[in-house]
Amino acid sequence: MSTSILLPPVVMSLNGSDPSGGAGIQADILTLASLGCHPLSVITAITAQDSSGVADMLVMDAEWVLDQARLLLEDMRVAAFKVGLIGSIENVAAITELVSDYPDVPLILDPELANTGGHDFADEELLEALRDLLLPQVTVLTPSSLEVRRLASNDPDEEDSLELADAARRLTALGCEYVLVTGAHENTRQVTNTLYHGNSVVRADHWERLPTGYHGAGGTLAAAIAGMLASGAQVPEAVREAQEYTWQTLKHAFRPGMGQHIPDRLFWARGGVDEDEQPA
Repeated sequence: MSTSILLPPVVMSLNGSDPSGGAGIQADILTLASLGCHPLSVITAITAQDSSGVADMLVMDAEWVLDQARLLLEDMRVAAFKVGLIGSIENVAAITELVSDYPDVPLILDPELANTGGHDFADEELLEALRDLLLPQVTVLTPSSLEVRRLASNDPDEEDSLELADAARRLTALGCEYVLVTGAHENTRQVTNTLYHGNSVVRADHWERLPTGYHGAGGTLAAAIAGMLASGAQVPEAVREAQEYTWQTLKHAFRPGMGQHIPDRLFWARGGVDEDEQPA
């Protein structure tokens, strides 16, 4: 009697390496594995960093990025792409070329423009390349409120005054199918994350604001969305479920070093979730 083996969905992460495990491709691997996916890892940059911030960064040559990805894509069927730190205009072009060959595979982009320690990952030329090349390929873009204003504005003087809804609509006009604006940086009692599609709000989810800062929260959310989509969820459902998972990783976060807390992507393996820990 033969038995069939259900293969886990395969998700390709193209991201920088964070040796602390808090963010970057290491966090993507943990998140995707936690959600039952098989992660493929394509390194776009190597960083020297700890839980406090980035000290230095070495961006991979674009041909190396393509070579890593092409070999894997010729070998395995990928159910979703997740892109984080890109590092250079050349890598923007390379990743755009790569994903354009797979138009039916959802692409989730976490636009890592700067880290919480203040290290800037993107200049204006890279932002322009993102707008012109990669954003039209994106299924779900997951910027923070700071990132969405920066991405949507060509005028630095406009960034602080730009309404989040207007910024999101500018980006959907560039070709992004969905834009999920996260509100952790806003001065509000609760964190509100809003999903836009065209000129419409698809959903707005409100979460208890937790008391500390985290290293890798945004990347965890984007990777979780990629995992949910790879497992067959539709975008609104994937966004909701990914937020729930991410909130739990932050609720159970730990501080292994002298910097920020790190989300616990394997919280469920250490006792599960109590009823009183569910978000309001």
